This record gives sequence, structure tokens and C-alpha cells, in this order.
Amino acid sequence: MPALDYEAEYNNRRRVPEYPEITARRQKESAAFLPLANVEPDLIYGPAERQRYDLFRPKTAAGSSPLVVFIHGGYWQRGDRKDNAFVARELNARGITVALPSYSLCPAVKVADIVAEMQRFLKAVWERTNERPVVVGHSAGGHLAAAMLANDWSKVGGVPADLVRSAYALSGVFDLAPLIGTSINDATKLDAASARGMSPLLWPAPPKDRTLIAAVGGDESQEFVRQSLAIAGAWSSAGVKAECVVVPATNHFTIVDELARPDSAMLARVVALARQ
Repeated sequence: MPALDYEAEYNNRRRVPEYPEITARRQKESAAFLPLANVEPDLIYGPAERQRYDLFRPKTAAGSSPLVVFIHGGYWQRGDRKDNAFVARELNARGITVALPSYSLCPAVKVADIVAEMQRFLKAVWERTNERPVVVGHSAGGHLAAAMLANDWSKVGGVPADLVRSAYALSGVFDLAPLIGTSINDATKLDAASARGMSPLLWPAPPKDRTLIAAVGGDESQEFVRQSLAIAGAWSSAGVKAECVVVPATNHFTIVDELARPDSAMLARVVALARQ
């Protein structure tokens, strides 16, 4: 049996040649939404240039409202919150507040540093909103969403020990070792030890009352399907309410559109988790 070509499995921009058009469309949708949104932009959660987030509040909400965090993808080395503002539109319309962070990028920082930044960000959002978030993330953001669910928040001062009760990871990477021999690692600089240390699949599972949905596109590579099945299976066996959802007719990039489609099952599930 031939060895698996990890470059072909994980290089999604090569797998989806229409990636530039998808990105341009989202940038346009986000730019169109911003003037209509009730947004607090460029809030600070740390001293670094990219340690900023935007907070989108429902226009109809009086006082507090359920909170969803969306963490963008880009293999920890590209991407920005501003290009993903469109995901807040339908959630805001359903009375959900949405926080979108940026974070420092590899190779200027390591993946471990980004995980620490997301911990710092979630603490800042808690201090501002006093709401426990549903953490949603795409690709590298899916990895970070799982990491935030599995994080031991009792070791972080000033936040509840159950700060993150649920996460929805879209097309996440939860075992980082397969990336070591690919072009993705030119920036992330992972070795065997750091890949293992930053793989939520290999961490102790979250507490049994937590929820993880690992969603993956039906048109994605077998490795992305395997990754989502693996973490859902491992954490479910440990008692977590974890499941893998395959979204038909979506690839690694178009799966995010489900958050902006009014009648999508993904959107309804995220809203339900936020309202719990």
C-alpha cells in the first residue's frame, strides 16, 4: 500500500483551486456587513499588534446575550478576523453576540504561543461580557477551539473553571504530527515533541459535561475526515458529548459558509449551544 501523501492531504489551497475566489467573496461580504453591524472594533486583549478582537452585538438585544467566539483559520500563519466578519451576521440576527479575534502568526510565534494568546483572549472576553462562550473555529481555528475546550481553566486566574463548555470545530487539525513533513511546516516549525504537545487529540479529554462537534466537509481529504472522526471518537470514549458531523457537498473552505446560511443545520446547532 503506497504511503499517504500528506502534502496532498493537507494542502487545501492546492486541493481547492477556487480558493482565491472564495476568499475574495468573503472579504466582500464582510465589508458589506460591517457598516450595518453593531460592532465594537479593535478591542485589545494583549500588547502585540494582532492581539485584537471585534465584538458584534445584536441590535435588538437588551443587556447581555449568549456569546459565540469564531476563530479564523490559515494554518496558524495567515488569515485575519476582518475577512470573517460575515459569520456574525446570522448569529446576530438570532440574538447572539459574536467575538472575532486575530492572533499572532507563525513563524513570528509558535503554535504554543497562539494557544496561550487564545486563553488570554477568552479571559478578556469574559471580563467584558461575563458570558461563557461557545468557541467555534475553522481549520487552525478548529484546532484552537478544541484546545480551548480541553484547557484547564482552573489554572487561569479570574475566570470560571468551566469557562468553555462547548466547541464547534470546522475542519480542524487535532493531531499535528502529519504536518511536519509538509510545506505547512515551513512556517510552523513543528518537530515531533512540539507537534505532540500541541495536539488536543493527545491531551487529557475535557470533563464529561463538555460538548464537542467536529464538523468536516464531505469533499475534504481523507485525512481531514480521519482527524475529526478521531477526536470525536477518543473524547466520546472518555465520556465527553463529542460527535463528528460530515457536511455534504462542502470543501475545506465552503464549509464556513454554513454559518452564514440562514437555514443551515450548523447555524441552528451553534445557536442552540449558545442558548444552553
